[in-house]
Amino acid sequence: MLEPARLPTPLTDCTDEALARTGVELRLKRDDLLHPGVPGNKWRKLAPNLSAAVEQGHTRLVTFGGAYSTHLRAVAVAAGALGLESVGLVRGEELAGAPRNWSLRAAEAAGMELAFLSRSAYREAAGRGAPGGAAEAELQRRWGPCLVLPEGGSNALAAIGAAQIPAELPDLGERDVVCCPVGTGGTLAGIAAGLPPGARALGVAVLRGGEGYLEGEVTRLHRAAYGRGFDNWRIDHDHHGGGYGRVPAGLAAFADGFEQRHGVALERRYVAKLLAAVHGLAAAGAFPPGTRLTAVVTGLPDPPDGP
Repeated sequence: MLEPARLPTPLTDCTDEALARTGVELRLKRDDLLHPGVPGNKWRKLAPNLSAAVEQGHTRLVTFGGAYSTHLRAVAVAAGALGLESVGLVRGEELAGAPRNWSLRAAEAAGMELAFLSRSAYREAAGRGAPGGAAEAELQRRWGPCLVLPEGGSNALAAIGAAQIPAELPDLGERDVVCCPVGTGGTLAGIAAGLPPGARALGVAVLRGGEGYLEGEVTRLHRAAYGRGFDNWRIDHDHHGGGYGRVPAGLAAFADGFEQRHGVALERRYVAKLLAAVHGLAAAGAFPPGTRLTAVVTGLPDPPDGP
């Protein structure tokens, strides 16, 4: 059985001197504490999809991810706990014969079968997770009857799951901005859809060159999940740190300092970029005095033996 999620997750004040000088408050929504094996936004996005899989009688999940994908590990753990088979299609055929890194070892240890694809084959197979498309039909032929989850788990059900985040935040209003990192758009889409009138959502892109594309993905998810768009969100594209998975020295130094000041261990590739962005934007005057920022801590740091 899958261990229950720890909901609602804690909400902690985290304003420091630099933010206080700008008149901005910061609090952390500690979704990193949500579940030990399926942490943060992975639980939010996977829970409704797993419920649908069980209700529809699926026995196998197929999904996609890179060499260090938290999504792959989360699917492996959740599927195994529910008695479902799981297959992870991994970007990078050169990894097939290489020693497994800590992340892929963890996915396999949880019962996931891994298949390694060239980058072009991966793009074709992922098909942006379009239900009923040719890519999904081919996956069904290759792996048998299965529920196909898109890269990052971001689909309409995932957005609906992530909409529960603002539902756990009391007294949201016009001074509030709820912030999250953006990889595939599902968490931001859910947060924006779940906000009350007046509150806004800010996403911080963790990949380089996503301008326009990520906005299109969030809009697509809104229409798929809710049948309409929302105008209460935006994505910052200036704090990706040089690209997906990259953690430059300046970002690492910021994360180290944040940890020392606040006693919160930060995941570097998503959460540190988010917090560095809100500090940088506040310093640049992007938020009016009196703004209350809520940063969603979407995942756990890598283990000590990680990269």
